[in-house]
Amino acid sequence: MSRTDRLMRLMDALRRLPAPVTAARLAEETGVSRRQLYRDIATLRAGGALIDGEAGLGYALTEDPALPPQSFSRLEIEALLLAVSGLRTLGDPELTRAGEDALARIIATLPESQGRHAMHTTMRLFREPAQRPSPQVDMALLREALWEERSLVIDYLDLQDAATTREIWPLGLSYSDNHMMLLAHCTLRQDFRTFHVPRIRAMRPGGTSFRPRRVALVRDYISRPCARRPQPG
Repeated sequence: MSRTDRLMRLMDALRRLPAPVTAARLAEETGVSRRQLYRDIATLRAGGALIDGEAGLGYALTEDPALPPQSFSRLEIEALLLAVSGLRTLGDPELTRAGEDALARIIATLPESQGRHAMHTTMRLFREPAQRPSPQVDMALLREALWEERSLVIDYLDLQDAATTREIWPLGLSYSDNHMMLLAHCTLRQDFRTFHVPRIRAMRPGGTSFRPRRVALVRDYISRPCARRPQPG
């Protein structure tokens, strides 16, 4: 977990857990040792976060009263909760947890009446979880390569069960009920390819940066007629 993600998770835990929160509980929530937790709290305080308390007593976050509260209409609140609940059907636990953590931070900053509405929404999503094989690779590594625009070397088993190894520039992930697909630029073929993520058997950093070409490549792919788009693998 990156330092930024760790600090955001700590802020989220301080917002949503009943105060004061013990160091042991915060360390469990953020997945770090108590020693690291104390360092992270010091870092947040140095950055301006108003965190009361100390080791042995527990901690409480005081939101800055100078910041105006967030405000959403009732329909916007319903839409946010429906969207986040829909993440559970994608079969990606880390993505689901990220959405729920983000929503908890949003709700914590709402005015009281809107916060009550968020706790008692009228709309529900009833949908079966996606039926697809689980990825065999580290999704955190894949997402990091997408964000940082760095190549990956993958060992892939195509739809005919032929094994190949190739370096790719990952461009985007897409989810459907039956498939999780990775759009990439294949350096071997010098063209776009789509890969079934569960059929990627191994993945490692390729060491090549293709920044800032990701957005332009995705636009190029989208602009192609469907008939000219390459087949998977």
